Amino acid sequence: MTTEPPIQVIIVDDDRETREMLALTLESEGFTVRQAANGLKLISTLHVDHPNVILMDVNMSWIDGFELCRAVRSNSELGSIPIVFISARASDADVSRGLEAGANDYFVKPLDLPRLIERIQQLASEHAH
Repeated sequence: MTTEPPIQVIIVDDDRETREMLALTLESEGFTVRQAANGLKLISTLHVDHPNVILMDVNMSWIDGFELCRAVRSNSELGSIPIVFISARASDADVSRGLEAGANDYFVKPLDLPRLIERIQQLASEHAH
């Protein structure tokens, strides 16, 4: 009997409390979670870890989530990793910008955690095949 390895998720958000709350929730569901405080940390982490899914805020220092998503998508090695925006920015224009930047999905804070967990599992499964 083979056991599937845990789904690896990287959370990119400059709000430490948000990252930690989400990490605890995902870890309690069996995910392996890494955290990055900004885009620069994500890029350095991605060179070591190749997660199954990236959860990314839009509003961050150094580079916003839209630009960071485009940067990840333009990398031939990392560009296929599913990206889900998690943001308080809830306008239709922001959601459209996120999807146009290459995100697979866009969740508005406060997060619907059961739906987010289901979506992470779906994306990780699709990405593995």
